[in-house]
Amino acid sequence: MRRSLLASSLAIAVFIVTAGRTAAQKISDPRPFAGAITAEDLKTHLFIVASKDFEGRETGTEGQRKAAAYIENNFKSLGLQPGNKDSYQLNYPIYQDSLIGAGIRINGVDFKLNEDFAIYTATNYTATLMSSEVVFAGYGITDSTRDDYKGLNVKGKIVLLLDGTPGGSSPSHVRRGNNSFYSRQETAQKNGAVAVLIVQTGFPRKSFGDKGGMYLNGYLATILPNAFYISDKVAEAIMGVDYAATVKSGDIHPKPYSADVLLEFSKSAGHLQSSDVLGFLEGTDLKDQLVVISAHYDHLGKKDTVIYYGADDDGSGTVSVLELAKAFTRAKAAGKGPRRSILFLANSGEEKGLWGSEYYSEHPTWPMDHITVDLNIDMIGRIDPNRKKGDSTNYVYVIGDDKLSSDLKPISEGQNKRYTKLELDYKFNDPKDPERIYYRSDHYNFARKGVPIIFYFDGIHKDYHRPTDTPDKINYDLLEKRARLVFYTAWDMANRDEMLKRDIPLQ
Repeated sequence: MRRSLLASSLAIAVFIVTAGRTAAQKISDPRPFAGAITAEDLKTHLFIVASKDFEGRETGTEGQRKAAAYIENNFKSLGLQPGNKDSYQLNYPIYQDSLIGAGIRINGVDFKLNEDFAIYTATNYTATLMSSEVVFAGYGITDSTRDDYKGLNVKGKIVLLLDGTPGGSSPSHVRRGNNSFYSRQETAQKNGAVAVLIVQTGFPRKSFGDKGGMYLNGYLATILPNAFYISDKVAEAIMGVDYAATVKSGDIHPKPYSADVLLEFSKSAGHLQSSDVLGFLEGTDLKDQLVVISAHYDHLGKKDTVIYYGADDDGSGTVSVLELAKAFTRAKAAGKGPRRSILFLANSGEEKGLWGSEYYSEHPTWPMDHITVDLNIDMIGRIDPNRKKGDSTNYVYVIGDDKLSSDLKPISEGQNKRYTKLELDYKFNDPKDPERIYYRSDHYNFARKGVPIIFYFDGIHKDYHRPTDTPDKINYDLLEKRARLVFYTAWDMANRDEMLKRDIPLQ
């Protein structure tokens, strides 16, 4: 009897221990499925994705749509479910204007577009403005140290501004700092101006054609004054000899000038569309939680007849996502599917400013607080020529694993030590990184929402954003190894008992 009771106790104990094992322990060996990720298949995909047929995959173009269809068809062939309800694509609107015409006439003299002046189509609106007065407002800066509008009445008037800053530096029209062109337009508007003329160098300029740049927000809360970027010749036609004297001496005296000025601008607004491509693999007992594996499939398109192939940026990440999807679907078919669901997310619009991932983060198909991690792959097929330490044929830059979650680095390093044995380089985790790489890919739109991320990257090489970024230059064996590291890391994160902690504040 005693022996029988002991045997029963042992049986119960064994049952409890077995039942207490996590599914991750039960399917502890991911190597058979990692083997589905091969250099040969990566190469086959990439010679298609980065081919002439896809024309550089610029967002909003036919090439991008072809690439989206290719990714969707691959997701379907693997048996992935649509990631956006009944669709594999998450569409978002973009806008691109077509220039109809633009002109400047000063005291009856016509000036020529691109020879004497330039415009940014997206920031202007169709209007004809006629005025008998232009107010010179120096650099147009208003901040804690100066106010170039002090004593000036510019309400309902055209304002003329000098390029650069009093210190001599020239602001970027892209940045939105205190001295950027955008901020000067905003300052001019706050003071009541209806148009802004900003003096620039470099005329005559090459025409960029009738199409303006693409942009996301077609419905602005605030419409800025029309801006024309003018040559010295146009400025002299308004200010006369005062312009040369001002530029030469640097002695700025803002004041109004009498001049009959006609400003004309006309455009048609085009409504386009782009999409992210989403493939979904349902998990088992933790299927309401999600691992996201992402990469952007867009690139720079073509300029005239020159194609920017984007093999490394980010064809390498795109084809890695396809291969990772294959590995996980094979695991599920073998009865070893992940506990958490996995979203394979191919973003467009990254090169335009992280558009696709921003749209997803604002219109998620899954609650953001149920996403345990985003593993983002952007350029993992080449070798950084500037890397001077270690084995440059066996490394990957790992970025963001020191942010948001203290779980990230131990899992990443543990899986690498166990399986891939790559050199994990943390160069770009430096808060003082001058390239600010952490902020420059799609993972950041997850990070800003509090989702832990890891970003995999190979560095900047000479073919970055050039037509010479072609698939023949990819190191496919290294690409395979890096993709497998992402797979092993995702495997752990998809199967562990708990979601990743969110215990480090967003930086």
